[in-house]
Amino acid sequence: MSALRTRLFVVLLVATGLIWLSAVLWIYVSSKREVEHFVDTQLQEAARMVISVADRVGASPVPGGQETPIPALDYAHQLTCQIWSLSGSMLARSSGAPEHRMTDASSGFSERAINGDTWRVFTLEDPRKGIRVMVGDRLGMRERLANDLVRSFVMPVLLVVPLLALLIWVSLGRGLRPLRRMARDIAARDADDMRAIDAGRAPDEVRPLADALNALFLKVETARRHERTVTAFAAHELRTPLAGLKTQAQVAMASTDPSVVKAALRQILTAVDQTTRLVRQLLDAARLDAETDERPLIDVEVGALIAETIDGMRVDERIRTLVDPRLRDLKMRGDPESLRLAIRNLHENAVQHMGAGTIEWGLNATGTGFFVRDQGPGIPEEELPHVTTRFFRGRHKSASGSGLGLAITEMAARRSRLALLLRNRQDGSGLQVDLEAA
Repeated sequence: MSALRTRLFVVLLVATGLIWLSAVLWIYVSSKREVEHFVDTQLQEAARMVISVADRVGASPVPGGQETPIPALDYAHQLTCQIWSLSGSMLARSSGAPEHRMTDASSGFSERAINGDTWRVFTLEDPRKGIRVMVGDRLGMRERLANDLVRSFVMPVLLVVPLLALLIWVSLGRGLRPLRRMARDIAARDADDMRAIDAGRAPDEVRPLADALNALFLKVETARRHERTVTAFAAHELRTPLAGLKTQAQVAMASTDPSVVKAALRQILTAVDQTTRLVRQLLDAARLDAETDERPLIDVEVGALIAETIDGMRVDERIRTLVDPRLRDLKMRGDPESLRLAIRNLHENAVQHMGAGTIEWGLNATGTGFFVRDQGPGIPEEELPHVTTRFFRGRHKSASGSGLGLAITEMAARRSRLALLLRNRQDGSGLQVDLEAA
C-alpha cells in the first residue's frame, strides 16, 4: 500500500510541478510582452511630450560631460532622451543618456548597441521646430523588470510547495484508508471465511474492487460447495457398487455351483461397468470445470464422430441404433473433444433409460445441427429445466444413472458454443435432444 501511496505522491507532485512550471513560463512570456508594449508606449509618449514642450533653440551643441551612473534597480532612470537638430548636432540630453547618437533612424523604433548595451529607441521629428527627439531605454532593464515580476511569483510558490507536498501526502493517506481497511479485513480472515466485503462506506472508486472481490468469493464458495457435493456424491455412489462387488465376489468364492458363480461374475461385471462409467463422468465433469482456456473451434465431421462413438460402446442386443446417412455430410464448428463427450453422454443417457427399442440419430429440420431420439419414458415437463443440473435424478431415473450425463453434455456443448434443446416426443414415445449452433 505504501508503494502505491508513494507512486501516487510522486505522480501528483510531478504533475503539480509541471503545471506550476508551465504557469511560470507563460507568465514570463506574457509579462515580457506586456513590459515591452508598456515601455514602447512610454517611449512614444515621452517623445511626443518633449516635442510639445521644446522650442526652437539656436543653442550650440551640448558638450559632452560626465553623467551620474544609473543604479542597477532604479526604474525611474530607465528612459533617456536626446534632442538633435535636423542638421545633426546634439542640442540637449537627459541624465543617463549616452554621449553618442542613440540611433541613425530618422523616425520610428530602432535598436542599437552602445558601449555594450542594446538600446531601443523611438525617434520623432518636428520639421517646423527643426529638431529630432530620441527617447530610449536599455533592453536589459526590460529583461530585469520581467525577471523581477516572475521572481515575485515564483518565490511564494517555492515556499508553498513543501506545504502542498504535505497536503498531498496526507490526502493520499486518507484516500487510501478504505483500501488499507479492506486489506486488513481480508488478511484477518481464515481460509474458510468467504463473507462478502462491506463496501458501504467505501468511495465510488474502491467499490468496483470490493464488488469484484465479492464476486470472486462467491465463485470460490460455489466451487468449494460443488467440490464438497461431488466428493460426497462420489463417496455415496461408489459405496454401493463396491459393496456389491465385494458381496458378489464372496458369493462366487463360497459357491461350488457353476451357475451361481457365473451369475455372481456377471453381477461383478455389471457393477464394474457402472463404477467405471460413474468415475469417468466425475472425471469428465472435473476436467470441464478445470479448463479455463478457450479452445479454437474447427469444422467437425459430425457423422464420423457419431459412428466412432457408437462403435466403441457396448450396447444391449435389444437396443438398436439408427444413424441418418445425411449426417455424413454435416460439418459443425466446435471443439472435437467436447463434441465427442457430448455425443457419448447423449447415447449413454438414451441407453440407460431404455430396456429395449431404437435410438435414432438424425439431421434437424434446419440442417444446422443434429438430434438423438430414444424410446424411453421421457422426462416430466416440470423436470425439463432441472435435468442439466448435476446429480439431478428425476422421477424416471435409471437404477445405474448418476445424474451427470445431461449436465456434462450441456457443459461440453457450451464449450463448443452449441445450444442443447430437450423436449419430449409428441407421440409420448421418448425424449429428443437437439444440438445446434447457438
